[in-house]
Amino acid sequence: MVAGPVHGRRDVPTAQGRPSREEAEEAVRTLLRWAGDDPTREGLLGTPDRVVRSYEEFFAGYALDPMEMLARTFEETDGYDEMVVLRDIRFESYCEHHMVPIIGVAHVAYLPRSRVVGISKLARVVEVYAKRLQIQEKMTSQIANTIDEVLQPLGVAVVIEAAHQCMTTRGVHKPGVSMVTSRMLGAFRNDPSTRREFLAMIGNPSPAGSMF
Repeated sequence: MVAGPVHGRRDVPTAQGRPSREEAEEAVRTLLRWAGDDPTREGLLGTPDRVVRSYEEFFAGYALDPMEMLARTFEETDGYDEMVVLRDIRFESYCEHHMVPIIGVAHVAYLPRSRVVGISKLARVVEVYAKRLQIQEKMTSQIANTIDEVLQPLGVAVVIEAAHQCMTTRGVHKPGVSMVTSRMLGAFRNDPSTRREFLAMIGNPSPAGSMF
């Protein structure tokens, strides 16, 4: 087992002037009043506390460094040099434009150069970026770029398929629509056969809305 290079935190906004928990709870009361309800009624008395605790879970990714999660790698692979694929990593994120859920799955692959990483770490990288306010295109790139920078493999591929409630529960109200984005680096971008093999392994999602 070897440790990968040490990296600094990335893509984490600074929390300058972060409100206190009490201020956050008062903000929820303000929104309840704005919606037309009474935050002092029995059913809503505990809502501000519950909402703030929910936000701590929804946005836990701001306090975590995905690069640290990939730092511990393994060289004892007995010559393994084929792609590593982790399919159907379910995630829940929140749209940064409307703060409503984005729910989907991510498929992540890399082609090792000399080191591999524990597969749970790939899922954790997805989770870290999902637990922030996001747009799907940015999240796709963040996952792929981080894996590429830390592991320095021969290639990285990330495909995300997700439903956005900002368009299924509001706005155009189009349920059943999913968005597909992808980020291909190294061999997955330059070698069509490698890319085809990856897409076949994950079920070849529709390229509609993709970033191939």
